[in-house]
Amino acid sequence: MRAVALVAVTALAACGGGPARRVVTDTSIGSGRSVQGGFVAGTVPQLGDSAPHVWTSGHPYNHQVHGVDVSRYQGSVDWNTARNAGISFAFIKATEGGDHSDPAFPTYWAQTRAAGIPRGAYHFYYFCRSGAEQAAWFIANVPRERGALPPVIDLEWNHQSRSCPHRPGPAEVHREVGQMVEILHRHYGQRPILYVTVDFYRDTGIGRLNAEFWLRSVADHPRGTYPGQPWTFWQYTGTGTAPGFRGNVDLNAFAGSRAQWNRWLATRSQR
Repeated sequence: MRAVALVAVTALAACGGGPARRVVTDTSIGSGRSVQGGFVAGTVPQLGDSAPHVWTSGHPYNHQVHGVDVSRYQGSVDWNTARNAGISFAFIKATEGGDHSDPAFPTYWAQTRAAGIPRGAYHFYYFCRSGAEQAAWFIANVPRERGALPPVIDLEWNHQSRSCPHRPGPAEVHREVGQMVEILHRHYGQRPILYVTVDFYRDTGIGRLNAEFWLRSVADHPRGTYPGQPWTFWQYTGTGTAPGFRGNVDLNAFAGSRAQWNRWLATRSQR
Protein backbone atom coordinates (compact mmCIF):
# COMPACT_ATOMS: atom_id res chain seq x y z
CA MET A 1 0.00 0.00 0.00
CA ARG A 2 1.17 3.51 -0.70
CA ALA A 3 0.34 6.74 1.07
CA VAL A 4 -0.24 9.97 -0.78
CA ALA A 5 2.94 11.86 -1.62
CA LEU A 6 2.49 15.59 -2.13
CA VAL A 7 5.61 17.03 -3.68
CA ALA A 8 4.53 20.64 -3.97
CA VAL A 9 1.53 22.83 -3.40
CA THR A 10 1.87 26.41 -4.57
CA ALA A 11 -0.45 29.37 -5.04
CA LEU A 12 -0.08 31.19 -8.33
CA ALA A 13 -1.59 34.59 -8.99
CA ALA A 14 -3.82 34.72 -12.04
CA CYS A 15 -2.98 37.12 -14.84
CA GLY A 16 -3.97 40.69 -14.12
CA GLY A 17 -3.66 40.32 -10.36
CA GLY A 18 -6.73 38.12 -9.94
CA PRO A 19 -7.32 35.63 -7.13
CA ALA A 20 -4.75 32.94 -6.45
CA ARG A 21 -5.31 29.44 -7.80
CA ARG A 22 -3.76 26.27 -6.43
CA VAL A 23 -1.51 23.98 -8.46
CA VAL A 24 -0.69 20.52 -7.17
CA THR A 25 2.17 18.22 -8.08
CA ASP A 26 1.03 14.80 -6.88
CA THR A 27 3.26 11.80 -7.56
CA SER A 28 0.79 9.33 -6.08
CA ILE A 29 -2.25 10.01 -8.26
CA GLY A 30 -0.62 12.03 -11.05
CA SER A 31 2.64 11.62 -12.93
CA GLY A 32 4.51 14.34 -11.06
CA ARG A 33 3.54 17.17 -13.43
CA SER A 34 1.69 20.16 -12.04
CA VAL A 35 -2.06 19.82 -12.51
CA GLN A 36 -4.85 22.30 -11.97
CA GLY A 37 -7.07 21.79 -8.94
CA GLY A 38 -5.80 21.53 -5.41
CA PHE A 39 -7.49 20.13 -2.35
CA VAL A 40 -8.04 21.13 1.24
CA ALA A 41 -5.09 20.24 3.46
CA GLY A 42 -5.84 17.52 5.98
CA THR A 43 -8.88 16.09 4.22
CA VAL A 44 -7.15 13.53 1.99
CA PRO A 45 -7.08 9.93 3.24
CA GLN A 46 -4.03 7.72 2.78
CA LEU A 47 -4.87 6.57 -0.73
CA GLY A 48 -2.82 5.87 -3.83
CA ASP A 49 -3.04 4.36 -7.30
CA SER A 50 -1.00 1.56 -8.89
CA ALA A 51 -1.59 3.07 -12.36
CA PRO A 52 -1.55 6.84 -11.78
CA HIS A 53 -2.25 9.56 -14.33
CA VAL A 54 -2.65 13.33 -14.43
CA TRP A 55 -6.06 14.83 -13.67
CA THR A 56 -6.56 17.79 -15.99
CA SER A 57 -10.04 19.10 -15.12
CA GLY A 58 -10.57 18.25 -11.49
CA HIS A 59 -8.64 16.21 -8.93
CA PRO A 60 -10.47 13.54 -6.90
CA TYR A 61 -8.86 14.95 -3.77
CA ASN A 62 -10.86 18.14 -4.15
CA HIS A 63 -13.47 15.96 -2.43
CA GLN A 64 -13.25 15.38 1.29
CA VAL A 65 -15.11 12.06 1.62
CA HIS A 66 -13.73 8.87 0.05
CA GLY A 67 -14.77 5.23 0.07
CA VAL A 68 -14.44 1.87 -1.67
CA ASP A 69 -16.53 -0.69 -3.51
CA VAL A 70 -15.60 -4.32 -3.04
CA SER A 71 -16.38 -7.89 -4.04
CA ARG A 72 -14.87 -11.27 -3.22
CA TYR A 73 -11.79 -10.42 -5.30
CA GLN A 74 -10.51 -8.12 -2.53
CA GLY A 75 -9.96 -11.14 -0.28
CA SER A 76 -9.27 -10.48 3.39
CA VAL A 77 -9.73 -6.82 4.36
CA ASP A 78 -8.70 -5.08 7.58
CA TRP A 79 -11.68 -2.75 7.83
CA ASN A 80 -10.51 -1.05 11.03
CA THR A 81 -7.27 -0.05 9.32
CA ALA A 82 -9.24 1.15 6.29
CA ARG A 83 -11.51 3.27 8.48
CA ASN A 84 -8.56 4.79 10.35
CA ALA A 85 -6.95 5.67 7.00
CA GLY A 86 -10.00 7.72 6.00
CA ILE A 87 -12.30 5.26 4.25
CA SER A 88 -15.74 6.72 5.01
CA PHE A 89 -18.06 4.31 3.19
CA ALA A 90 -18.16 0.98 1.38
CA PHE A 91 -20.42 -0.52 -1.25
CA ILE A 92 -20.32 -4.32 -1.18
CA LYS A 93 -21.32 -6.63 -4.02
CA ALA A 94 -24.19 -8.84 -2.91
CA THR A 95 -25.85 -10.32 -5.98
CA GLU A 96 -25.76 -10.65 -9.76
CA GLY A 97 -28.63 -11.51 -12.08
CA GLY A 98 -31.20 -13.83 -10.55
CA ASP A 99 -29.15 -16.71 -9.18
CA HIS A 100 -25.65 -15.54 -8.17
CA SER A 101 -24.56 -14.18 -4.80
CA ASP A 102 -21.09 -12.97 -3.84
CA PRO A 103 -19.63 -15.36 -1.23
CA ALA A 104 -17.77 -12.53 0.53
CA PHE A 105 -20.89 -10.43 1.11
CA PRO A 106 -21.95 -11.82 4.53
CA THR A 107 -18.40 -11.44 5.88
CA TYR A 108 -17.84 -7.91 4.56
CA TRP A 109 -21.34 -6.86 5.65
CA ALA A 110 -20.68 -7.91 9.25
CA GLN A 111 -17.09 -6.63 9.35
CA THR A 112 -17.89 -3.15 8.03
CA ARG A 113 -20.68 -2.78 10.58
CA ALA A 114 -18.32 -3.83 13.37
CA ALA A 115 -15.73 -1.31 12.12
CA GLY A 116 -18.30 1.49 12.06
CA ILE A 117 -18.09 2.10 8.30
CA PRO A 118 -21.37 3.12 6.63
CA ARG A 119 -22.05 0.54 3.92
CA GLY A 120 -24.54 -0.50 1.33
CA ALA A 121 -25.05 -3.48 -0.97
CA TYR A 122 -24.94 -3.49 -4.76
CA HIS A 123 -26.41 -5.70 -7.46
CA PHE A 124 -24.74 -6.37 -10.82
CA TYR A 125 -27.52 -6.11 -13.38
CA TYR A 126 -28.03 -8.95 -15.91
CA PHE A 127 -29.80 -8.15 -19.17
CA CYS A 128 -31.34 -11.60 -19.68
CA ARG A 129 -33.60 -11.46 -16.62
CA SER A 130 -36.41 -9.07 -15.78
CA GLY A 131 -35.97 -6.24 -13.33
CA ALA A 132 -38.59 -7.83 -11.06
CA GLU A 133 -36.73 -11.16 -10.92
CA GLN A 134 -33.49 -9.43 -10.04
CA ALA A 135 -35.13 -7.29 -7.37
CA ALA A 136 -36.55 -10.43 -5.75
CA TRP A 137 -33.11 -12.09 -5.76
CA PHE A 138 -31.47 -9.04 -4.18
CA ILE A 139 -34.14 -8.84 -1.48
CA ALA A 140 -33.67 -12.54 -0.71
CA ASN A 141 -29.96 -11.98 -0.04
CA VAL A 142 -29.65 -8.48 1.44
CA PRO A 143 -31.24 -7.67 4.79
CA ARG A 144 -33.19 -4.50 5.38
CA GLU A 145 -31.12 -2.92 8.13
CA ARG A 146 -31.36 0.36 9.98
CA GLY A 147 -28.41 2.60 9.08
CA ALA A 148 -27.47 0.78 5.87
CA LEU A 149 -26.91 2.88 2.75
CA PRO A 150 -29.44 2.72 -0.11
CA PRO A 151 -29.17 -0.29 -2.43
CA VAL A 152 -27.20 0.17 -5.65
CA ILE A 153 -27.90 -1.21 -9.13
CA ASP A 154 -24.69 -1.60 -11.14
CA LEU A 155 -25.45 -0.91 -14.82
CA GLU A 156 -22.77 -1.61 -17.42
CA TRP A 157 -22.44 -3.57 -20.63
CA ASN A 158 -20.84 -6.95 -19.95
CA HIS A 159 -18.86 -7.65 -23.11
CA GLN A 160 -17.43 -10.89 -21.70
CA SER A 161 -20.72 -12.57 -20.83
CA ARG A 162 -21.14 -15.90 -22.63
CA SER A 163 -24.59 -16.56 -21.21
CA CYS A 164 -26.13 -13.17 -22.02
CA PRO A 165 -24.87 -11.25 -25.08
CA HIS A 166 -28.17 -9.31 -25.17
CA ARG A 167 -27.84 -5.51 -25.30
CA PRO A 168 -31.36 -4.10 -24.95
CA GLY A 169 -32.42 -0.76 -26.34
CA PRO A 170 -33.13 2.32 -24.22
CA ALA A 171 -36.88 1.64 -23.88
CA GLU A 172 -36.34 -1.86 -22.46
CA VAL A 173 -33.55 -0.67 -20.16
CA HIS A 174 -35.69 2.14 -18.75
CA ARG A 175 -38.69 -0.16 -18.27
CA GLU A 176 -36.88 -3.04 -16.56
CA VAL A 177 -34.45 -0.98 -14.49
CA GLY A 178 -37.28 1.34 -13.51
CA GLN A 179 -39.28 -1.65 -12.30
CA MET A 180 -36.37 -2.88 -10.19
CA VAL A 181 -35.88 0.61 -8.75
CA GLU A 182 -39.50 0.81 -7.63
CA ILE A 183 -39.53 -2.67 -6.05
CA LEU A 184 -36.33 -2.02 -4.09
CA HIS A 185 -37.58 1.41 -3.06
CA ARG A 186 -40.74 -0.07 -1.59
CA HIS A 187 -38.85 -2.78 0.28
CA TYR A 188 -35.88 -0.82 1.68
CA GLY A 189 -37.58 2.55 2.11
CA GLN A 190 -34.86 4.35 0.13
CA ARG A 191 -34.65 4.87 -3.61
CA PRO A 192 -31.72 2.92 -5.12
CA ILE A 193 -28.59 4.59 -6.46
CA LEU A 194 -27.66 3.80 -10.08
CA TYR A 195 -23.99 3.09 -10.87
CA VAL A 196 -23.24 3.64 -14.56
CA THR A 197 -20.31 3.53 -16.96
CA VAL A 198 -19.73 6.09 -19.70
CA ASP A 199 -20.75 3.91 -22.65
CA PHE A 200 -23.86 2.56 -20.93
CA TYR A 201 -24.92 6.07 -19.97
CA ARG A 202 -24.52 7.36 -23.52
CA ASP A 203 -26.11 4.34 -25.22
CA THR A 204 -29.24 4.20 -23.07
CA GLY A 205 -29.98 7.74 -21.90
CA ILE A 206 -30.32 6.34 -18.39
CA GLY A 207 -29.61 9.79 -16.95
CA ARG A 208 -33.26 10.66 -17.61
CA LEU A 209 -34.41 8.12 -15.02
CA ASN A 210 -35.50 9.54 -11.67
CA ALA A 211 -32.55 8.37 -9.60
CA GLU A 212 -29.41 9.36 -7.75
CA PHE A 213 -26.24 8.54 -9.72
CA TRP A 214 -22.83 7.05 -9.03
CA LEU A 215 -20.63 7.70 -12.08
CA ARG A 216 -17.56 5.81 -13.24
CA SER A 217 -15.02 8.24 -14.70
CA VAL A 218 -11.42 7.09 -14.39
CA ALA A 219 -9.82 9.41 -16.97
CA ASP A 220 -11.45 12.75 -16.17
CA HIS A 221 -13.73 14.50 -13.71
CA PRO A 222 -17.45 13.66 -14.20
CA ARG A 223 -18.13 17.24 -15.26
CA GLY A 224 -16.15 16.49 -18.42
CA THR A 225 -17.35 12.93 -18.97
CA TYR A 226 -21.03 13.40 -18.12
CA PRO A 227 -21.74 17.08 -18.88
CA GLY A 228 -24.67 18.43 -16.89
CA GLN A 229 -25.39 15.16 -15.07
CA PRO A 230 -25.89 15.53 -11.29
CA TRP A 231 -24.08 12.88 -9.28
CA THR A 232 -23.53 11.80 -5.69
CA PHE A 233 -20.62 9.35 -6.00
CA TRP A 234 -17.67 9.28 -8.41
CA GLN A 235 -15.63 6.12 -9.01
CA TYR A 236 -12.31 7.64 -10.02
CA THR A 237 -10.05 4.60 -10.23
CA GLY A 238 -10.18 0.83 -10.48
CA THR A 239 -6.50 0.50 -9.55
CA GLY A 240 -6.51 2.25 -6.20
CA THR A 241 -4.50 1.32 -3.14
CA ALA A 242 -5.54 1.85 0.46
CA PRO A 243 -4.41 0.71 3.92
CA GLY A 244 -6.26 -2.45 4.91
CA PHE A 245 -6.33 -3.86 1.36
CA ARG A 246 -3.71 -6.26 -0.01
CA GLY A 247 -4.20 -5.40 -3.67
CA ASN A 248 -5.99 -2.93 -5.88
CA VAL A 249 -9.41 -1.62 -4.90
CA ASP A 250 -11.94 0.70 -6.55
CA LEU A 251 -11.87 4.17 -4.99
CA ASN A 252 -14.75 6.62 -4.93
CA ALA A 253 -15.48 10.18 -3.83
CA PHE A 254 -18.66 11.74 -2.45
CA ALA A 255 -19.72 14.92 -4.26
CA GLY A 256 -20.02 17.20 -1.24
CA SER A 257 -18.21 18.31 1.89
CA ARG A 258 -17.90 16.36 5.13
CA ALA A 259 -20.86 18.30 6.55
CA GLN A 260 -22.92 17.51 3.45
CA TRP A 261 -21.94 13.85 3.77
CA ASN A 262 -23.27 13.76 7.32
CA ARG A 263 -26.54 15.34 6.17
CA TRP A 264 -26.78 12.87 3.28
CA LEU A 265 -26.31 9.96 5.69
CA ALA A 266 -29.03 11.32 7.95
CA THR A 267 -31.56 11.46 5.11
CA ARG A 268 -30.54 8.53 2.88
CA SER A 269 -29.70 5.77 5.36
CA GLN A 270 -32.30 3.07 5.82
CA ARG A 271 -34.62 3.45 8.78
